[in-house]
Amino acid sequence: MRTAIRLICAMALVGAGLSLPSAPVRAAAQATQPTKAAAWAGRPGYRVLVFTKTAGERRSSIKAGVAAIRDIGRRHGFTVEATDDARWFTDRLLKRFRAVVFLNTTGDVLNDGQQAAFERYFTDGGGFLGIRSAAETEPDWDFYQQVLGTKAAGTSTVQRATVKVADRVHPAGAGLPEYWQPADAFYNFAGNVRGVSHVLATVDENTFSGGTMGPDHPIIWCKDYRGGRSFYSGLGETAATFQSSSFQRHLGGAIEWAAGRGDGDC
Repeated sequence: MRTAIRLICAMALVGAGLSLPSAPVRAAAQATQPTKAAAWAGRPGYRVLVFTKTAGERRSSIKAGVAAIRDIGRRHGFTVEATDDARWFTDRLLKRFRAVVFLNTTGDVLNDGQQAAFERYFTDGGGFLGIRSAAETEPDWDFYQQVLGTKAAGTSTVQRATVKVADRVHPAGAGLPEYWQPADAFYNFAGNVRGVSHVLATVDENTFSGGTMGPDHPIIWCKDYRGGRSFYSGLGETAATFQSSSFQRHLGGAIEWAAGRGDGDC
């Protein structure tokens, strides 16, 4: 009976001027796409791309970061695709995602065509979240530097410091204490983003060694920019940071905002 049904379907397709692809053709078509893309069809919620490619130092915390964002996705109702493959940066593939996370990326990770695709994605309303060494990424790509707002200019060692959370209404600050004391490494930046970006939190240089920015040292910020949404968190050097419930709440709110699913004044 099954053979007869297949024969009837095939005859109907031929009559309509169509044909069934052969198994090799189907396999070749699937091989040209990154894994898991087809499996998302029909899933509820939205999709987030977590990009982890490095062309410089590769943080050992990346694995923990991916695991944490997957857990956050299960709680917040979004699907995560994590990859270090820059071939995801095409117009066709990027449009599947509400937000793109650069998770501890470093160096020159995208070619010119991939950069152009990301720029189109972002200015068409896409979301971006840079985590920690995203500030060490693509230092010569002007658009990326404008989206991020500044670049890293040195870092402290891992130590506990006081982070003053000024915006506890934004989803990324909600649930955090006003004076948060994470143990992490803290960047100094080439420029202060205040006045260009909305600063959600600063780190108190009196509470750790290695700060060079003075009394106003932004560490978390966001902005609406050229049609897209940009968020940056300077925390995430260690695996323990990603395992912290406070940091996971922070990232969950940041992703929701970047994806356009959360209100926040940026």
